[in-house]
Amino acid sequence: MYARSTIVANRTGLHARPASDFIACASKFKSKITIKRVGEDDEANAKSIVMLLSLGLGQGTEVLLTAKGEDEVEAVDTLIELIDSKFGED
Repeated sequence: MYARSTIVANRTGLHARPASDFIACASKFKSKITIKRVGEDDEANAKSIVMLLSLGLGQGTEVLLTAKGEDEVEAVDTLIELIDSKFGED
C-alpha cells in the first residue's frame, strides 16, 4: 500500500471537468485507488465519478490518496501531480 496527501488548489476543486480528468487518469491504473479528506473516515473509489463528487472536495481541501496493487506508487504519484497542476486552471 502506498499513500500521499496534497491540497486541492484549483478554484473549482474536484468538481465537473477536473473530476472527469481525475477519473480518466485513475482508470488507467490497475491498483485499487481511494481518495478521502485528511482527518475524515469517508473515502471514495478514485475511479468512480459519483463517489468522488459525493466527497465535495473544494479548493483548500487536504486529500489523501491511497493505492494498493502492482502500480500503486505510479498511480498515487501521477494523481498527486494532476491535482498539484491545478488541472490546467490558473
